[in-house]
Amino acid sequence: MLQRKSYRQVREYMQPGDVIAFGGQSIFSRWAKFTTGSSVTHVAIVMENHQDTHPKDNVSLKIMESAWFRRKRGVMKNCLHKKVRTYKGNMWWLPLSAASRAIFEQNQDAFFEFMQKQDGKPYDIQQLFGAAIDVTDQHLILSRLTYNQENYNRWFCSELVAAALKSAGVVDGVNASETTPIDVCRFDIFENRYVQLKGKDKMIKGFNTQSADNWGQIA
Repeated sequence: MLQRKSYRQVREYMQPGDVIAFGGQSIFSRWAKFTTGSSVTHVAIVMENHQDTHPKDNVSLKIMESAWFRRKRGVMKNCLHKKVRTYKGNMWWLPLSAASRAIFEQNQDAFFEFMQKQDGKPYDIQQLFGAAIDVTDQHLILSRLTYNQENYNRWFCSELVAAALKSAGVVDGVNASETTPIDVCRFDIFENRYVQLKGKDKMIKGFNTQSADNWGQIA
């Protein structure tokens, strides 16, 4: 169920491991829309909750993402309120379900350790384009060009988020390097309620309906 709320209204409820989804107009966003047929073009993951921030600072939650942002390219932490203020497009908050949250909390040390090691790694533009083209992944020859073997040396956005959720045990058997932004949003790990933070009202098609087990693996 889609709800519409401002960032300030929901900020105190956001927790590490929750996903922030975006729908933009950059060249990469247009490529994602064309190849996946989805309005979701980018994802990031929440790294803090409101109790981790200074009590006088009611807007400084951090997210981690692999992105091109302010002349930087690669894995970085950014202030979520600045993204909400400056991003030109749609944004949604996808909170983890109670069951996923319980698993996350059992493995959160592994999650934070994993994410710390990824900070600053370069952007993976090559595998970004390969992940978006799934139609040839089963082809004996063409799959060599479009199927991504899991590799954590470089990151595109959904690859990083899928691997982060994998490190926390929330998803299992996922080939993170084959995961697109809409794939992450369709994993059945979220609450049924999700929140649009900005942009024209738009539902995420297929939200929270797909098992993540063995996602992106070639049979």
